[in-house]
Amino acid sequence: MNCNVMGYAPPEAIAIGYGNELRSDDGIGQRVAKALQLSNVKSLAVHQLTPELVEALAHTDLAIFIDACFTSESSQVQVQSLSSESFNIIAGHIADPRSLLALTQALYNRCPQACWIKVPGVNFELGYNLSPFAEIGVAIALQKIAQIIDENFSSLI
Repeated sequence: MNCNVMGYAPPEAIAIGYGNELRSDDGIGQRVAKALQLSNVKSLAVHQLTPELVEALAHTDLAIFIDACFTSESSQVQVQSLSSESFNIIAGHIADPRSLLALTQALYNRCPQACWIKVPGVNFELGYNLSPFAEIGVAIALQKIAQIIDENFSSLI
């Protein structure tokens, strides 16, 4: 997966992991964001995507969104490139990454390249612990993020 970005030194990347940590595997996104240890990536763990994140998106070259998905959607960690042509408008505080990118474009006339990493989970019941299946997905997502950063910024750093 390559989300090529035309950047400038120093390149800026942001990883936004979101989800409800009190609903077991729904907290995958936040768990990935909290575990991410890359010096050239700003990492945010949030409960949900909100319009307040737009300013940070406007000042980055690459945005990586991380969220949980049901295994019925996919049993593998998926990386999806997001394009500015498929935006939705934000209604209220809950939004998906495309909505935030659309708002970023509308307000700042600028939008970063973006990827959406979806990590499958099996347990979305009340609870704080991730399932063993989700823990494996978190490790895979961290590897994929490192690979995306290397692909996009290795020649620019």
